[in-house]
Amino acid sequence: MLISQRSMPNQKPLNIQPKRILVITLRYLGDTLLVTPLIAALKQAYPDADIDVLLPASNAGMLEGNPDIKRLLILESKPGALAFGKLLLSLFRRYDLAISTQTGDRPNLCAVVAGKISLGFVPDDAAKAWWKKALLTHWLLFTADYGHAVLENLRFCALLGIAPCYRLTPPRNSMPIPAISDRYAVLHIMPQWRFKQWHAEGWRELVTFLDQQGFKVVLTGSGNTAELAALRELQQQLPAEVLDLAGQLSLAQLSALIAQATLFVGPDTGITHLAAATGALTFALFGPTDPTKWAPWPYGYSEAKTPFASRGSSQVFNVYLLQGQTEQNCLPCQLEGCDRHRNSHSACLDQLSSARVIKFIEQTLNTQQQ
Repeated sequence: MLISQRSMPNQKPLNIQPKRILVITLRYLGDTLLVTPLIAALKQAYPDADIDVLLPASNAGMLEGNPDIKRLLILESKPGALAFGKLLLSLFRRYDLAISTQTGDRPNLCAVVAGKISLGFVPDDAAKAWWKKALLTHWLLFTADYGHAVLENLRFCALLGIAPCYRLTPPRNSMPIPAISDRYAVLHIMPQWRFKQWHAEGWRELVTFLDQQGFKVVLTGSGNTAELAALRELQQQLPAEVLDLAGQLSLAQLSALIAQATLFVGPDTGITHLAAATGALTFALFGPTDPTKWAPWPYGYSEAKTPFASRGSSQVFNVYLLQGQTEQNCLPCQLEGCDRHRNSHSACLDQLSSARVIKFIEQTLNTQQQ
């Protein structure tokens, strides 16, 4: 663990009792869920503290109904300099403790301004890190090879001298979900980026298999116009009738839907992280991304080591990770597809056969029935 001497003089953790805490997470939907173990650890250690979270408006649904959080502070998409300046002014010294869970300039600046004590990650780049090291009260050096993102966030627990919590907290509310058959499977087909996408033929054959096994197939997705159009096109090619709920559910409703499903199948996306966190039987289709860092965190897993290796398909608790494969044996490359951009294809996912995925799922279901 890389911790600055300024962060832990004489290797002694901080001894504080904050009453107001701000956690800052400004990246993607999955990152928001993966910070909930840190939030739970803070609430566990400081039960009387009010914990607020600063996050993008698009991610707020992931923290709906979280019992550890007092208030969500919503940051509108890509605020200009004036709007961001007003935000900083509104945050000025409002918190006893502020934690930035990213190395970026804006999250760290928010932590510095908001917290009487400010903690944050700094990049392993002297040119980018110097002012953050100077302004943050305490800092941790971010290192990509540390391990899973959950464990990376929990490094702040050692700095604070508090016990970690390894449980992810899915969103929740009291809104009902559609009544579905007792035996259904949820498929989340479309990731945000093309390079994480499995091929349409694979999804068609998987739907056929699930239908033959007596499952009602439920499709989920965002309300994004392009995504909805792609799902409609795919449905026209499907051999069985499916229930399409894409764009119709909140994240909390989606969480409840997946939790009651027999199984979930999805690519490397925030919703697959959510599925794992509900305790549902989760099959994750991974391509270029390193599972060591970004595999779905298994429900009930509570070890201070990453649950999945960089290479190979494996199972840990309720998560079954199926990694693609190529003749070049180049996984995980950690690149945005073979053409190095987010709308690129990924050969490892293109070559992940439906037969292999179906066999993996069939064997798992047969084992569970024994």
